[in-house]
Amino acid sequence: MTVRELIQQACIDRVEAEILLADILKVERAWLFAHGEEAVQEPALTVFTNHVEARQNGEPLAYLLGYRDFRSLRLGVNRDVLIPRRETEHLVEWAIECIDAGAQRVLDLGTGSGAIALACKSERPAAELTAIDCSAQALACARANAQSLGVQVKWLEGCWFEHLGVAQWDLVVSNPPYVSASDAHLEQGDLPAEPKSALIGGQTGLESIEHIVEHTPHYLVPGGWLLLEHGFDQADDVAALMQDRGFRTISSRLDWSGQPRMTGGQWQS
Repeated sequence: MTVRELIQQACIDRVEAEILLADILKVERAWLFAHGEEAVQEPALTVFTNHVEARQNGEPLAYLLGYRDFRSLRLGVNRDVLIPRRETEHLVEWAIECIDAGAQRVLDLGTGSGAIALACKSERPAAELTAIDCSAQALACARANAQSLGVQVKWLEGCWFEHLGVAQWDLVVSNPPYVSASDAHLEQGDLPAEPKSALIGGQTGLESIEHIVEHTPHYLVPGGWLLLEHGFDQADDVAALMQDRGFRTISSRLDWSGQPRMTGGQWQS
């Protein structure tokens, strides 16, 4: 079967079919257009067919490819980690602003694939990055990404602030679980295939964020920053939690679609 026929007959989005086939053949997508009449040989033919079937059954494209591009990085991903989102790139931008303003010791809570920590460290090598996650499998993925990228981050296994001792940071950043356990979106798109522990923040969706806001001050230097990603409709609630806890200079920022998806503030002891 030819390249063109394979793509035409694939019962998934055409662009996704092109991305999958190009990845399997180890070529650029542009190559497919110039070689549409070229026959696809085994085992590539079988691999492509199996990938298309898996995609039809809801397997995320990133898991099939084994990676997701995030800012300047190509991060390995699997079913043990949340697929890095474009929205989280804005959180990294804000974190880098804080680093440039003097925050040299940075803690990434619930690191998953390591996206935030690795992006910050790769773009600001002088910063000292520590990342923690409760999942050993997620940390294995993050460590593998660090090794492939040649980026040095200190990895810790624990639930939120476990095993941190009396250490303090200039900046704590997190993309925690913030989806309500009853949210219908959990059954849509890629979400059914992703780890529920990285998505569900409790019955209201705010429980993980409440825990982070409550305990972060113990691990921040005076004037240190806490930056959180959250749901598009949670900004006011998160800002109120931070205000009540004693954070100041609180503000929210918008994502690519103009929705408030990040809230941050400074701790004033």
